[in-house]
Amino acid sequence: MSSAEQTPLSGTEQTPVSGTEQTPVSGTEQTPRPIRLTAAAAVAGVEALGLVAGGVYMLVNALTGSPGDLTGALTGAVTLLALGLIPLAAARGLWLCRSWSRGPAVITQILALPVAWQMLQANSAMIPAGAVLGVLALTGLVLLVNPATTEALGIRRPGQGTP
Repeated sequence: MSSAEQTPLSGTEQTPVSGTEQTPVSGTEQTPRPIRLTAAAAVAGVEALGLVAGGVYMLVNALTGSPGDLTGALTGAVTLLALGLIPLAAARGLWLCRSWSRGPAVITQILALPVAWQMLQANSAMIPAGAVLGVLALTGLVLLVNPATTEALGIRRPGQGTP
């Protein structure tokens, strides 16, 4: 046996036995993610899913159906798909406790409010969707401006000194 095999491993040295085994994080432990931050990430994720689903629906409908304006339908579909990336990135950032993610998430919630209002004004099946979107947007805003969320993201309030 070599000398490396004979010496016991210290607490920070670990050799994985298999590719699926994970070594524990050494050093500092992460604080648990607040439930409000998890919920805000979920809200942004649901909104992203809705935008992407709408974009895919419009794209499939434009390619298989007979839209009056193919260019307009494709543009709308691509726009919804691209807009879905913003809350998706924000949801991932919130899940990983990244401070940059609060900005895109807040902007998404603010932009969703007038869209929800217009959907509520329609005389169609869009009314329930508008209600759901409005509730999601308001819930997301409340969760994102909550002090526990801002603290977990490392965002200091005005007037707060440096640690």
